[in-house]
Amino acid sequence: MSTTELSPAATALVDRVTASLGDPARLGVAFSGGVDSSVLLALATRALGPGRTLAILGVSASLAAAERRAAHAVAAGIGAPLIELTTNELDRADYRANGADRCFHCKTELFERIDDELVKTHGLTAVAYGENADDARRPDRPGAQAATNHQVLRPLAAAGLTKADVRVLARALELPCADKPAAPCLASRIPHHEPVTAEKLQQIDEAEQVLHDLGFAEARVRHHGDVARIEVPAADLVRAVTEPLRGRLLGGVRAAGFRFVSLDLGGVQSGAFTLPLVTR
Repeated sequence: MSTTELSPAATALVDRVTASLGDPARLGVAFSGGVDSSVLLALATRALGPGRTLAILGVSASLAAAERRAAHAVAAGIGAPLIELTTNELDRADYRANGADRCFHCKTELFERIDDELVKTHGLTAVAYGENADDARRPDRPGAQAATNHQVLRPLAAAGLTKADVRVLARALELPCADKPAAPCLASRIPHHEPVTAEKLQQIDEAEQVLHDLGFAEARVRHHGDVARIEVPAADLVRAVTEPLRGRLLGGVRAAGFRFVSLDLGGVQSGAFTLPLVTR
C-alpha cells in the first residue's frame, strides 16, 4: 500500500472511516478484491495494523477465477493477511431458487461460516464489509439484511462515503483496483427464478474470461439457456461486432457452452434483473 502523504481531502475521508471502525482487538474484513472492500481493508490495516486485521475471501462456484486471483494480489499489496473460506451457498435451496433475495442467502452463508469457523479460531472481535453510502440507499441489496442479522459493521457507509469517495481514496492509496468496474458475483447473470447451478456459473465464468482476454474490461454474460446475452459498455459495441474481434468473441463464447450469442444494445446494466422485482 502506498505511503505517499495524502491530500487534506483524502485525509478527512480516512479519518471518518477510522472513527467508524472503532477499536476492535481484531477485525475480519469480508473481502472480494473490489474497490469497496479493498479500501476498507487498506484503511483497517492502516489504522489497526496487519496483526489486527484479517481479509476473508469467500470462495465458491459463484466467484470468478480471475476475481479470486486479483483479490490475493490486492491483499498482498496492502500487506494484509488473507485467508480463503469455502462457502456452500449452492447447498441452500433458497439460494438455488434465485429469487430477488438470492444475495441474502449468499451473505447469510458467508457470515454464518465466518461466525462458526473463523471468529474463535482467529480471535476476531468484529467483522466488517464494504457497503458504501450509495449501496445503503439502493433497494436491490438484500445482502445488507444478512449483515444486520450478524452484526457486521459497515464502516464506509457509516462514515457516509459514496462510491465516488471510495474511488478517491483508492487512487490516493494507489490501490490497483481504484478504477476497477463493479464485478458482482456470477449468479447475478442468471435471471431471477431460473435456478442457479454450478454448471451455469462455470459457463458464465468461461465466457466472461473470453471477453476480458479480448480487452473488454467491463462485461457481463447473461445466461438465458442456450443464449448468451453479452453486455459491454456502449462505447465498445461497435468494436465487439467488428472483425476479427467478432469472430473470436463468437467462437470463444460458444466454446463455453452456449449455442447462440447476442449483444445487448443497452450496454452494461447494473441490477437489471433485481431492480424491477424489489421495492423499498
